[in-house]
Amino acid sequence: MKKFFYLSVAAVLSLFGTSCDSKKTGGAEAKERDSTYTTVSQPEWSRNAVIYEVNLRQYTPSASVNEFATHLPRLKELGVDILWFMPIHPISEVNRKGELGSYYAVKDYKGFNPEFGTLDDFKAMVNQAHEMGMKVILDWVPNHTGCDNAWVTEHPEWYSVNEEGKMYGPFDWTDVYELNYDNREMRAAMVDALKFWLTDVNVDGFRCDVAGEVPTDFWDEARPQLDSVKPELFMLAEASKPELNKHAFNMGYNWPMKDLFSEIAATSGKYTFKNADGTMRTFPVKHAVAIDSLLADQATNYPKDTYLMNMITNHDLNSWEGTEFERLGNLSEAFAVLSYTLPGMPLIYTGQETGMNRAFEFFKKDEAPEWEPRNGYFTFYQKLNTLKHEQAALKAGIEGGEMVRYATKSDDLYVFSRSVDGSTVLTMVNLGKDEQPVEYVAEAPAGADTMVNFFTNKVEDYPVTMLPGEYRVYVNK
Repeated sequence: MKKFFYLSVAAVLSLFGTSCDSKKTGGAEAKERDSTYTTVSQPEWSRNAVIYEVNLRQYTPSASVNEFATHLPRLKELGVDILWFMPIHPISEVNRKGELGSYYAVKDYKGFNPEFGTLDDFKAMVNQAHEMGMKVILDWVPNHTGCDNAWVTEHPEWYSVNEEGKMYGPFDWTDVYELNYDNREMRAAMVDALKFWLTDVNVDGFRCDVAGEVPTDFWDEARPQLDSVKPELFMLAEASKPELNKHAFNMGYNWPMKDLFSEIAATSGKYTFKNADGTMRTFPVKHAVAIDSLLADQATNYPKDTYLMNMITNHDLNSWEGTEFERLGNLSEAFAVLSYTLPGMPLIYTGQETGMNRAFEFFKKDEAPEWEPRNGYFTFYQKLNTLKHEQAALKAGIEGGEMVRYATKSDDLYVFSRSVDGSTVLTMVNLGKDEQPVEYVAEAPAGADTMVNFFTNKVEDYPVTMLPGEYRVYVNK
């Protein structure tokens, strides 16, 4: 039993963590060794980074970038490293949804949405963020444009058409038209627009919307062109598609882990979100131990040194699938701890650090979160960000710590450690509905006298029972 759990997770080390022969090897050296590694260079600053999604429309009463800029000191204090801005382009008016339309119906790839101020305002904010040590990436919508984007009339051949010869939107997205990536001129124009934001606005990269719907060979062609104008470019794909991380993207979405979190919570009776018609989603029965299989599958399928973004919420989940509290219940903090301590990079969404328990409106102005006074959620995420920054074991990619799972008699308990270069982080969570005794089927974690509870800063015995939703994180003294 002990051998199985060690080896099943050991596969993860080749992707997200380290093994005995690779823990001191960086990405550049890895690329030279064999073709199983991503060719994307991971910036060293990204290894211990935390990404924060900015919903600018809903962030402040005015929705202006200037008012948002007053929050930069608070976000720096929180421990944020990367600011990901939802799209800041002008929004199309033709077929617009709701009062203000969807951010993702782009009217002008080189324009700035006047709803948020001016492009000069945004440039000033980017400079301020850089001075404070934070990176800025933009949400980019490459698969489709708004229905009155200038390209629609100037270059209709750049769009896909149906059997009737009419432009159309993918899925049920009636406010956009899909682009045709068979057209080389359109591809060149897209790269040109991306370069504009790198050179003229000095952003640090892009989060690419539905990146998996765009041909992979476009991304493979575009990445070297973008690298040529922006060293240490950081690219995030809204996709769980391993081929995108081979040559183009630093990080992908960990959608499967998000789904597994919901399945585990539903199995424990914590999922309460109801659809508009009053129905509730059904999920397969899954327990905490299912994380093993997912990690092993990802290690097999993704290039080595790939990052995946872990999350308990984001703009899509919050607006369409329920808040983290509706999906995860009283297990939400335990899942947040996993998003930080499992391999990958953790995400914080606008308002998550306040414990905001409501969905934002998507197509119209909504009330901003109550940022002050700061509460326990701010302290909780601030602590987790400190953990991520200070513990080498939690680095993303191949420089992170070796992971060892400690099997227990309960499938609801998940206990594992990650260690590298003198840094050890031991994580224990109960993701079930009942209190569980912590009884190991083989080896138990050692070193209680040399570890401290990270949240209390006290040396203590490891727990012998854990309540539902209880979590413990231990680090070296």
